[in-house]
Amino acid sequence: DVLDKDRTVNCTAEVLYHLGSKTSAPDVQVTVQGELRSTEEADQEFYNRIRSLEKELVAENIPDSHGNVPPELEPIHRLAWVASGYVIWQNSTENTKFHLAQVKHVKQVVSYQQEQDPTGVADCAVCAPQEVLPWEVTLLWHPQRGARVAQSRAAGAGSS
Repeated sequence: DVLDKDRTVNCTAEVLYHLGSKTSAPDVQVTVQGELRSTEEADQEFYNRIRSLEKELVAENIPDSHGNVPPELEPIHRLAWVASGYVIWQNSTENTKFHLAQVKHVKQVVSYQQEQDPTGVADCAVCAPQEVLPWEVTLLWHPQRGARVAQSRAAGAGSS
């Protein structure tokens, strides 16, 4: 199920793992039953807001220890969810079950070149059964071009 504002939209996914390949992400086919609302206007509004900040956006512990995400940080939480999805797909096998536990720290890195996307560096806590794996992800995002993980690495590991 996908939460789309105040309603739930059903979706199904077929995930095919490549036999013997530890470096290839699985093939995923998703089918959405119904329509998702467009987020273009909200995405553009958020983009304009973070581009106009006098200081870079910095946030910690999303969600907090009670599971709450302040409304102004919801777009950051969603982008971290996308970034953690990349980490999860790149590191999952049929026998693992990773999920995003918490964004420990996020910092906007401002680019002074207008054509570049805003960059965020997030320290995410990705959970696997029985353990929490700290992960650093550099995410490029633009409302018209979407999100792209530029770099990700496990804490204490080299870049990938």
